[in-house]
Amino acid sequence: MTINCKGNLIDLSVPKVMGILNATPDSFYDGGKYKSEIAILNQVEKMITEGATFIDIGAYSSKPGAEFVSEEEELNRLLPVIDLILSKFPEILLSIDTFRSKVAKQAILHGASLINDISAGLLDDKMLETVASLQVPYVMMHMKGTPKTMQGFAHYENICKEMMFYFSERMEKARQLNINDLIIDPGFGFAKTLDQNYEIMKYLNYFHFLELPILVGISRKSMLYKLLDTQPEQALNGTTALHMIALQKGTSILRVHDVKEAVECVTIFEKLKNF
Repeated sequence: MTINCKGNLIDLSVPKVMGILNATPDSFYDGGKYKSEIAILNQVEKMITEGATFIDIGAYSSKPGAEFVSEEEELNRLLPVIDLILSKFPEILLSIDTFRSKVAKQAILHGASLINDISAGLLDDKMLETVASLQVPYVMMHMKGTPKTMQGFAHYENICKEMMFYFSERMEKARQLNINDLIIDPGFGFAKTLDQNYEIMKYLNYFHFLELPILVGISRKSMLYKLLDTQPEQALNGTTALHMIALQKGTSILRVHDVKEAVECVTIFEKLKNF
């Protein structure tokens, strides 16, 4: 299973790690941490050195209850960071965490490689056609509502079945527009209770029925630190434990704050898999 990023085929038969770089002041774990050019470049270099294949940049916090950010502000936060990173690391594959088609287009024109959309095109009706015109890989996440309202929509008769229908419908629309490289993200923590998150993880392998790579983003999330009665800063051990379970269930990409530990998970998983 491969995806095409800027003419390079990325082989996902061996899981890859996507490092998170938040260009926001209010993200739940590292908001406001990378304010200077030096801090940004040092963090990106660290993630590359530790083995990240992708760097995912977000300029609009999607944590539960997140405040509205204008399109102009999102672009003002995002584009200088893309330009800065690619001036120093021109070969790095940048993923852009946005649900806005205009932001997606400008980011790709500035040299980013793929789009990571928390709404799978449902918050901007021009997103799918924009991605199709750009011909870049597209991550479609499962969510209901918006980041500000989503926790009020965590009601399901059968969550995995409903998610399967959701992805099937979004895939069909993407395929009709000839979007070739699709990745699904179950959206852990998005319009889901703590128990629902673990139910999805338990049955994550069922989503292979869709025959698409799976991206998992659970790094330091509340499904871990609330269960363990701790805080995001103390949730690395829980994150690592659940990363290994996600890999065992066929995850292709881990989206993480802590690249070194995630890469070590992949290395151990691959060693066990090859016996």
